[in-house]
Amino acid sequence: MKKSKVLVGLCPIGKFVFSNEDAVRYKKVVQHLLAEWSIDYVDLDNILEDGLVKDQRQVDIVVKHFNEHDVDCLFMPHCNFGTEGAVGMIGKKLSVPVLLWGPRDEAPLSDGKRLRDSLCGLFASSKTLNKLNVPFTYIENCYPEEEAFKSGVDNFVRAVNVADIFRKGVRIGLIGQRIDFFWTTIINESELLSRFNIEVLPIDMVEFINNSLDRVKSNADEYREQYEQISKDIVIEGFNDSQPIMNVLAVKDQMLELAERNNLDGIALQSFDSIVNACGSYCSLAECIVGDSLPIGAESDILGAISDMILRRASLNTAPAYLAEFTVRHPSNDNGILIWHEGAPLSLCHPDDKVRLGKHWILPSPLSGMSHFRLRDGNVTVVRFDGENGCYKIAVGEGRSIDGPYTLNNYMWMETDDWKRWERQLIEGPFIHHTAMAYGNYSDVVIEACKYIPGGVEPILLGK
Repeated sequence: MKKSKVLVGLCPIGKFVFSNEDAVRYKKVVQHLLAEWSIDYVDLDNILEDGLVKDQRQVDIVVKHFNEHDVDCLFMPHCNFGTEGAVGMIGKKLSVPVLLWGPRDEAPLSDGKRLRDSLCGLFASSKTLNKLNVPFTYIENCYPEEEAFKSGVDNFVRAVNVADIFRKGVRIGLIGQRIDFFWTTIINESELLSRFNIEVLPIDMVEFINNSLDRVKSNADEYREQYEQISKDIVIEGFNDSQPIMNVLAVKDQMLELAERNNLDGIALQSFDSIVNACGSYCSLAECIVGDSLPIGAESDILGAISDMILRRASLNTAPAYLAEFTVRHPSNDNGILIWHEGAPLSLCHPDDKVRLGKHWILPSPLSGMSHFRLRDGNVTVVRFDGENGCYKIAVGEGRSIDGPYTLNNYMWMETDDWKRWERQLIEGPFIHHTAMAYGNYSDVVIEACKYIPGGVEPILLGK
């Protein structure tokens, strides 16, 4: 996956009162730390004197500068106090997520004077932002070397990256139509487009199948070589020859080409039956491989693909996510639940397990090709974006892998803080059993992102 980059508009705030020298010193500290943390930013050096906003008359200059650089968000460190009117108007005119912070004020000097009142200025600026209905994120008043500052900036950048799914829009390719008997995946496509700028690109299943099979005919040697390579690492059962898996590998390439050609941010796939019958195999392997680089929603689940995308964006696209399902409770741990489905990214396979392609153990089909392997251990975050009747919510929670009974397909037994509460929150909706999961702790990021989603999306913190 290509790592996400968020461009921060660094807008240091000063005031004509208090120490200008101290304000410049803290501006430089912030610049140094952002560079050290590999956060891309555009500042106001060479635009304003000392690179600090100190006057409301500077608003238009600042807005023009940041607009020209197309910044994704604003960071407004209050370096000695705060010019509240400028803070409010810059935030309002740019209409991007805003981060507020100021360095903790040291003790007064020996003569009783103070170099700055950063906290006092933050109170004034936050009131002005609220007055102008500008949403913002606040990092507690702390020293820049404290962990609270580093983690606060990091969480904000990740939250901006998540919110941009809905602020800037994405494209989801829907291969085939919705599966008839899955009413849970019925969505309001028009509302997604008008409210969140999320576009669904319909892709004809017949054309997709024909193009995939044509790939195999035209490049038989190439796909035979791919088959021989993967068969060294993957156990393949239930086939008389290599042709069905060669077909599935072509499906993989067709999905990746469609994504690149159409600038798709994710894919939703009608997982069965047409494509399965045409290939002579379930296409789990294609999902497993594509899923390591691109959000993919099996069973025509467009909102599931978006849920997957939320977690990838929270990781700044450094790690894949996986659209699984909540299925059965743990047989002996009341807070345990089975996270299960098929088509998990291959990189999520447990190091003690081996990827296996085999029969579908639920559906009475003679075909093989379903993925079977346990997911690796670790802390995980789960997310479901969903909505009904114009009311959209994002459910997010964190858990950890635990031991549990062996089962088939791709699975993990996860322990939550209070499954009974999770269960009730999910059942009462508007959520379904499909959930995206990713390794890491991202609940704070996802909840903060909801502040910046236009049209309003309610965060639901599972458990707690």
